[in-house]
Amino acid sequence: MKYPKIYLAVALLLMSTLSFAQLRAVNYADGNQKLSGFAAKPKAGSKKKAGILILPAWMGIDAHAKTSAEELYAMGYYAFVADIYGADKRPADMKGAGELAGYYKKNIAEYQKRIKLALDQLVKAGADPANIAVIGYCFGGTGAVEAARENFPVKGIVSFHGGLSRDSSRTVNAIKPKLLILHGADDNYVPAPEVAAFQNEMRKAKADWQMTYYANSVHSFTDPDAGTDNSKGAAYNEKAAKRSWKAMQVFFDEIFN
Repeated sequence: MKYPKIYLAVALLLMSTLSFAQLRAVNYADGNQKLSGFAAKPKAGSKKKAGILILPAWMGIDAHAKTSAEELYAMGYYAFVADIYGADKRPADMKGAGELAGYYKKNIAEYQKRIKLALDQLVKAGADPANIAVIGYCFGGTGAVEAARENFPVKGIVSFHGGLSRDSSRTVNAIKPKLLILHGADDNYVPAPEVAAFQNEMRKAKADWQMTYYANSVHSFTDPDAGTDNSKGAAYNEKAAKRSWKAMQVFFDEIFN
């Protein structure tokens, strides 16, 4: 995935200027590797105790992930934005992001471990461990699917324009968490054979899964900083972004009730 440099610059500028008043930094660790995520705790008196773990796209913790956390907070959920790469390993550009994301896709057990550590932080923040969901964008969507594949203690996962591939040498086990896959109908970064293989995997795993396609949508359709030119392969689609967020809310109503 390659974004024009101007979009990257805009994203970095937004990250430096937005306040994200409801988020607090949370430092934790994976052995000697320092990690730094962000937590949002609902207002006192909120009846909801469910928690949502947010797995960012390949640039790591960004404005889009933080905005999602604040929106979930406003809905009454606990939210935690995971740090997958490390506090001192923020990618400076797309090349660096590709290398880091590629490493964790290849070393999937390490990706799974970082997700589990972030889940622990979500519970420590106060979320009910029996009512947890994982959502992820792009690279983070890949992680959300991995959380389901490994039967992490979550009710369900939501993948927004995420990768769906799996090493064919891996055993297909039964999957307990429910899965909601929200996918751009014209997403060339996740080709049709990958989608077909994923769907066959879900059948073999006897998973409770659903997949929704959005017309005229490519990769990154939920990210306002991705531009609007579909020919670039990654672009924002306002209609698809709103529809997919609503689909996630309906899914949460199902799994948490």
